[in-house]
Amino acid sequence: MVKVASVRFKAAGKVYYFDPDIYNVDMGDSVIVETARGMEFGYVTAPTKEVDDGDIVTPLKKIIRIANENDVKQHRENVKKRERAMQLCQEKVDKHGLEMKLIDVEYTFDNSKVIFYFTADGRVDFRELVKDLASVFKMRIELRQIGVRDEAKMVGGIGSCGRPLCCNKWLADFEPVSIKMAKVQNLSLNPTKISGICGRLMCCLKYENDVYVELRKGMPESGERVKTPDGTAVVIESNILENKIKTRLVLEEKQDDKPEKLSTEYYIYKKQEIRRLEAGRHKNKETNMLEGLDEEEIKEIKNLMKD
Repeated sequence: MVKVASVRFKAAGKVYYFDPDIYNVDMGDSVIVETARGMEFGYVTAPTKEVDDGDIVTPLKKIIRIANENDVKQHRENVKKRERAMQLCQEKVDKHGLEMKLIDVEYTFDNSKVIFYFTADGRVDFRELVKDLASVFKMRIELRQIGVRDEAKMVGGIGSCGRPLCCNKWLADFEPVSIKMAKVQNLSLNPTKISGICGRLMCCLKYENDVYVELRKGMPESGERVKTPDGTAVVIESNILENKIKTRLVLEEKQDDKPEKLSTEYYIYKKQEIRRLEAGRHKNKETNMLEGLDEEEIKEIKNLMKD
């Protein structure tokens, strides 16, 4: 076991482990640490704790010091300089006619480097831009291309739920989200209803997915034939949250000259009360989840699933 301090550099950023060394840090403390980018100003997110050796990347860097008044002042000045830096960089981008959208800028704590974040549809040749920026800022320049999810995380906004974006407020890491999750939860595959403001599948599709997957086990699909206490029936609808299966009983089987006859009344059963007769027929249904959509809808859905 190794004693660690959890440090975060942004409000909803990833948490990194550091060796607290001689310092007795606690949640909310500001600290100065050394990272691959240089000296950084961060916040302790939890009391010191012990973790397994396998949960850390060795060697574990030490906390250099608890931030003093001068450190806090320096950090605030770095934050204030961001707006001017964005303005200057945008002027240079316009000068070179580059197809890129500036998102954010960061100064390292020791002012050894300034990092500009941007989005673009493809690769951007920004070599001349870097030269111009270096002559203005007199320090190392790094331009980092990010994706649309990272853009939303940095910029923030309001989601379709009416609350601030999860990724901007508390979600430290993006987890894989698939269209299968929307299908399992019986959500409409309308791209406008399952995509976030970043234009990708909403992160919240992941939150309840494990519960839906567990509840869905053994539940029949619509159109499937099942054995019930009252006889064979055809499934009309399955409500996995209420554990209710809506069916119509088969009154007469299909014959060469006669169609299948179903009851006009609906019969409701629980999962435990039925036995599936055609489970194998639907096992590949998830691979055809885009069936029934037109070409434009399929194109939009595939765009949502991009990284």
